[in-house]
Order: sequence, then structure tokens, then C-alpha cells
Amino acid sequence: MTVTEPVVERREVALVDLLDRLLAGGVVITGDLTLRIADVDLVRIDLKALISSVSERVPSPWGSTRTWED
Repeated sequence: MTVTEPVVERREVALVDLLDRLLAGGVVITGDLTLRIADVDLVRIDLKALISSVSERVPSPWGSTRTWED
């Protein structure tokens, strides 16, 4: 019996195209950072960031109508 591996199509994508696709849908970045010395936690930081593109068609989540020109 032979086992065949699935064929995966390999495409090259420009970094600009990848960033455009991620920003169009938005991306969430999360992470934890702990600084410790001798098994004693000194600083713990939880990171959460939402990165998305800005458009006039998408309303602000904060409800502000202020623009940069004001």
C-alpha cells in the first residue's frame, strides 16, 4: 500500500499584498511577556492589539465624528 502526500500549491505573495489582505479584514495580535529573575515574576505584560484599515465607509467604534481636519 502506498501513501501519497497531498499536493500543495506554492505561490509567491508580495509583502504589500499580504499586508493589504490582512488589513482589509483586520488582524488581532496577542501575547504575554514575563520578566523574571530567579523564578520570581517581576513584570507581567499582556498584549492585545487590533490592527485594521481605516475607511470612511466603516464607522468608528468610539462614535466620534471628529476628523483630522478639525
